[in-house]
Amino acid sequence: MQNKNHTDLFGSINNIDKIDDSGELFEVLIRIMSVLRSDIGCMWDREQTHDTIKRNIVEEAYEAVDSIEEKDYRDLKEELGDILLQVVFHSQIAVESNEFNINDVIKTIIEKLIRRHPHVFAGKSVSGSREVLENWEDIKKEERKNKLSDNFSIFANIPNLLPALHYAYEIQTRAARYGFDWENPEGVIGKIKEEVGELEKELSGKEKSGIFDELGDLLFSIVNLSRHIGIDSEQALKGTCKKFIKRFDLMEKYAAEKGLDFKNLPLEEKDKLWEIAKRDLQDNQGQVL
Repeated sequence: MQNKNHTDLFGSINNIDKIDDSGELFEVLIRIMSVLRSDIGCMWDREQTHDTIKRNIVEEAYEAVDSIEEKDYRDLKEELGDILLQVVFHSQIAVESNEFNINDVIKTIIEKLIRRHPHVFAGKSVSGSREVLENWEDIKKEERKNKLSDNFSIFANIPNLLPALHYAYEIQTRAARYGFDWENPEGVIGKIKEEVGELEKELSGKEKSGIFDELGDLLFSIVNLSRHIGIDSEQALKGTCKKFIKRFDLMEKYAAEKGLDFKNLPLEEKDKLWEIAKRDLQDNQGQVL
């Protein structure tokens, strides 16, 4: 950047609160990232590559989700900015290695949105959301054929870094859109019972590989049930973890108040404290937490 450009940028930064145009604000962000990566910028920013900051995208996305769950929308505003920064950061790195630029990123998502919504932009008729999702999968499968890849599987672009429960959900959802699914939750419950029986059988034999497989099958079936009844298994498990922490912390507190060494209490005594904590931790609706 030339000195005049620096002056213009710093002038914009000093008056950022007075800028209301989103395009102008986005341009300032892009230019800031360019300066940070330049010779007069930040040493740490200059050292980064796609690989060194790739996990940041995942972390920032999780922090945004936490803000949504907590209904902390002031924090969500900040976390969405952090995600946007990652997009601009990777795009700047790509510019420097002649891979692509931020305009290419924006054009690509615009084209994808238009292509995947023919019922909005191309006059295609659909009967409802289910058909929209089925068409979405067909379009994505066609897109994969047009890429330089031999993997045309409907599961090809599910990220391996996804948490396992979410990963299972995505696999099941895509299979369901192709008609491979249980007709109702009762069928899934039957499958869960079947998997429990197979796991018990493997546990009696104590063969680790068999136990490993059957435990995985059971978890997969549980995710399937949660999907059928409209519950996010990832969130359900996280909720149970938070509930466990609250109860456990309260158990330790009660033991300390009585001068007891919680760690060395007999399990029977710990169970009694657990029931007390369970009773005391009730929400406003009277449901046990």
